[in-house]
Amino acid sequence: MRARTAMIGAPSLRAASGRFRAVRLTRTQERCARLLLVAATAAGLGAAAPAIAQDAYPSKPIALVVPFPPGGVADIVGRPVADAMSRALDAPVVVENKPGAGGGIGMGYVAKAKPDGYTLLLALSSIVILPEADKVIGRAPMYQLDQFVPVARFTADPTVLAVRAESPWKTLQEFLADARAHPGRISYGSSGNYGTMHMPMEMLAAGAGVKLLHVPYTGAGPAVVALLGGNVDALATGPSTVIQHVKAGKLRVLASWGEQRLASLPEVPTLTESGIPVVFFQWAALFAPAATPGPILARLREAAKATASDPRFVAAMAAVETPIQYLDAPELARFWEADAEKLGEAVRRVGKLE
Repeated sequence: MRARTAMIGAPSLRAASGRFRAVRLTRTQERCARLLLVAATAAGLGAAAPAIAQDAYPSKPIALVVPFPPGGVADIVGRPVADAMSRALDAPVVVENKPGAGGGIGMGYVAKAKPDGYTLLLALSSIVILPEADKVIGRAPMYQLDQFVPVARFTADPTVLAVRAESPWKTLQEFLADARAHPGRISYGSSGNYGTMHMPMEMLAAGAGVKLLHVPYTGAGPAVVALLGGNVDALATGPSTVIQHVKAGKLRVLASWGEQRLASLPEVPTLTESGIPVVFFQWAALFAPAATPGPILARLREAAKATASDPRFVAAMAAVETPIQYLDAPELARFWEADAEKLGEAVRRVGKLE
């Protein structure tokens, strides 16, 4: 990201911390500082708040917005999260699917929602991609990252390359050889332009020197249906969306974007060990609108931590062979910042789509 200078020490931040001095930071450092400050403030306010303030929230159902259709990674993680958080908060947490624009519609909706703890977001890594894509495209941003505050991360699975079991490609090498021999003929589905299924395939294509045909859908669920139905030839997706189809003999996984082989697919090589140093994770995390009060954020963090060890949630993730990789708000803020840097660079390399 282009570095720019900014001043930390504005009245709102001084009021939150009470002892910040003006320093000159890059844009990246400024955003990370703000995220960490919000997380730290939430923890401090939560500890100091009277019990009556804690008990006042929640007093009505909470909407958990999943910005994709049913059947994708966000929905597969989001529904058991909502179920477990309902028990932890002793209030209904209801999933609301708001698909469109690669997740941008639902994320923009939460960004503009009232910051009262009753509208939350279950987002994937595309949350850091789309603002940079908006810049590349030259369109008005659907949201900005500073409109959200991180609460917790639940999972972080590497993407896998899936094809139909009856396809002619048994290995990644065969797939890439065919792609080189027939540029633009092999098609792949995605959840939308610049989304978490589009970007890893573009990163693979660039790393392997091949050209593939992109066919965007409204979410991972429809894209998987398109692959099963023969409407596209391949896709990059989280393992949870295809593992049951692999076990049923309908799909085959050729590679993963992980740093090491998946425990659920130990026979599948990573791109890195195949000579293509590309890594991409589809992580799922909980966010709230940025101005959500500290005591409410503290309560949500407590509920998210309880969710990560909730037996029903653990069983739901085990059923789709997705390991729980929990991060609390401060750790998630740092992880989120690093991912934004890496994926922002990837978006700029892809550039404006014709």
